[in-house]
Amino acid sequence: MKKFAVAAALLTAIVATPAMAQGEGRVEVRGGYVTGSGLDDATLGAAAGYDFDLGSTAFAGAEIAGDKVLVDGADVQFSSGARLGAKVGAAGKAYVNGGYTFGQIDDPYVGAGYQHKLGQNIYAKAEYRHQFIENFDDFDTFAVGVGFAF
Repeated sequence: MKKFAVAAALLTAIVATPAMAQGEGRVEVRGGYVTGSGLDDATLGAAAGYDFDLGSTAFAGAEIAGDKVLVDGADVQFSSGARLGAKVGAAGKAYVNGGYTFGQIDDPYVGAGYQHKLGQNIYAKAEYRHQFIENFDDFDTFAVGVGFAF
């Protein structure tokens, strides 16, 4: 239950903070490949988040997501996390991220990624995540996505 309280607190912060800082909301779909603990399979998911502008060179953001490993018996894994990064030119964002997953596996993750605007509101991204599994081998996820910023 503590894990859900943390996720709820983060979501509340996402909703309450935009009035205090300029930023950008985003929604995306993503797909990729997960490997580890004897699992090698495709994954598909969706996410929503908000990035806060920290000046001309940096940003910080929060995200909630749901991802499913495309194998029989796997449930949707929900996650709540944050990212911190640097703006790369006028269209790019390089970042590190971390958070916690909830579902069949409740464990932390860290990662890194790059997001690039393809137009005014459309972006593409590539991301790597390493999930620390307490009683199993860890998982690595490699994903790409496309999203809409508003």
